[in-house]
Amino acid sequence: MDKTVLVTGASRGIGKGTVLYLANNGYDIVLHCNKNIEKLLDVKKEIENIGRKVRILQFDVSNREQTKKVLLDDIEANGIYYGVVVNAGITADNPFPAMEDIEWDNVINTNLNGFYNTLRPIILPMIQNKKGRIVALTSVSGLTGNRGQVNYSASKAGIIGAVKALSRETAKRNITVNCVAPGVIESDMTADLPMEMIKEMVPMKRKGSVKEVASAINYLLSEDASYITGQVISVNGGMYL
Repeated sequence: MDKTVLVTGASRGIGKGTVLYLANNGYDIVLHCNKNIEKLLDVKKEIENIGRKVRILQFDVSNREQTKKVLLDDIEANGIYYGVVVNAGITADNPFPAMEDIEWDNVINTNLNGFYNTLRPIILPMIQNKKGRIVALTSVSGLTGNRGQVNYSASKAGIIGAVKALSRETAKRNITVNCVAPGVIESDMTADLPMEMIKEMVPMKRKGSVKEVASAINYLLSEDASYITGQVISVNGGMYL
């Protein structure tokens, strides 16, 4: 296999787990971060130790011109990616009546506009290549909504709509576009959730692992998933939607 996958937001959490899983499954990796370059350098070393090619891109996905320039320069130097995993995202939780404008704007600009800013420069070269895989990370919050996360739920629901529409545009070019929607996954964000709450929310009575999310992403990038597009794959332990 000689296939390169770009993963945004790769310095920690699901992004880090995904790039290591993909590297172990034979993909070369383009790592992205905005600020955590030191952490990304450690991830780069881990991938090199696996024996895969890896390079780093640094840009702010909410900055359209910067994102476009970095990505187009990289594509010109190294060629178009086989796959893209749109993972970079943030939260800024607050009950809606107390939500600040900046909390709304930052989450929408990073999560939803970041989807556009990342894929817009990539999609035409991918179409010209007549093959490719796009996987975007949404969330159970984008499917059901979540109290205190009107901004985050809106951004993740928007990604689902965008993926479904884009998949129709690219299907004839052999480019699949899908979502993975994690539920309660073991991470810094869920570290403080009490076990009683998890048992009430999740029929499997536990948090999911980053590896379980990464394996779903790996499948959607594979040749075995070549007839799957426009779908949302939930990795949530049976949470009711």
